[in-house]
Amino acid sequence: MSDSQKWLVIAFISISVWVVYLLLPVLTPFVISAFLAYLFDPLVDQLEKKLSRSISVLIIFALIMLLALGLILVLIPILQSEISTLIRRMPDLVQWVEQEFLPQISAMLGIDVNSLDIDSIRNSLQENWRNIGNVAGFLFLQFTSSSQAFIAWLAYFLLIPVVTFYLLRDWDGIMQNIKLLIPDRYKKTTIGLGLECDNVLSEFLRGQLLVMLSLSVIYTTGLWLAGIEYSFLIGLLAGLISFVPYLGSVIGICVAGVVAFFQYHDVIHLVFVALAFGVGQSIEGMLLSPWLVGERIGLHPVAVIFAVMAGGQLFGFTGILLALPVAAVLLVLLRFLFKEYQASKFYS
Repeated sequence: MSDSQKWLVIAFISISVWVVYLLLPVLTPFVISAFLAYLFDPLVDQLEKKLSRSISVLIIFALIMLLALGLILVLIPILQSEISTLIRRMPDLVQWVEQEFLPQISAMLGIDVNSLDIDSIRNSLQENWRNIGNVAGFLFLQFTSSSQAFIAWLAYFLLIPVVTFYLLRDWDGIMQNIKLLIPDRYKKTTIGLGLECDNVLSEFLRGQLLVMLSLSVIYTTGLWLAGIEYSFLIGLLAGLISFVPYLGSVIGICVAGVVAFFQYHDVIHLVFVALAFGVGQSIEGMLLSPWLVGERIGLHPVAVIFAVMAGGQLFGFTGILLALPVAAVLLVLLRFLFKEYQASKFYS
């Protein structure tokens, strides 16, 4: 490759990155659709062995829509009820903290807690909880406060199913066209790296999503059997952030422990909370991860946190969606570059 060709490639990549950055506000539905298409393409491929591609896509797409509708109809009312109850009880929690918890901490540690303005916090909560108790109404007011924002979100909501359908139908053709763009002398290496990236992404995305959903069910069931309030909200939160090892269980134990102590004022329910999350971690370590995820992709927990935060800081919500897939692909590329470096004359 001549110097002029190298500069053309660099210019093309730079312009492409700049254009993508400018289009970030409208890329979110396409990123979500591509993620869904990538996630469900193996199911379509399996069904395509017996039926046509279009029929297979229609069946899988109908199942996706039914699943999404079922989650909306079942989960949203439960979340709204638990969040509303939590907001209504916040003044009582502040009062308990002021009258029981803080005096005990003050007596044990010798800390002066009189400087905390508990009354203003309680009054603020009592004045404002009615305005945000209805979660659905609050979100609706936020979206409709700006007609432009509401129209944009509505367009996203309607666009995602359409784009997902077409991407699922044409996914294999798109992949073949991308392969045709690769020069022959780089095709073997590029396709090999692409397959390795696909394996890593499959391992992380499909497997980890199933692990997260399974842990949400396990945590929620365990807290519900222990009689802990807001078990669904806490279990769902802990399960969804469990993509960072141990972070979901740590946050879940802390939140559920506070709720259990405030609810029962005893130690036995704290033991029940620890037992629920301990069982969940044991099942995840011995069964879920080996079966659903397999070998870890090698991303350190700190790298996972940094990738999510960096993606959100640089590219907003779209960056958060892309953070972990991009980090997984970069990990594959770094491993390849490290092997090339070890095989170079400079290293030897």
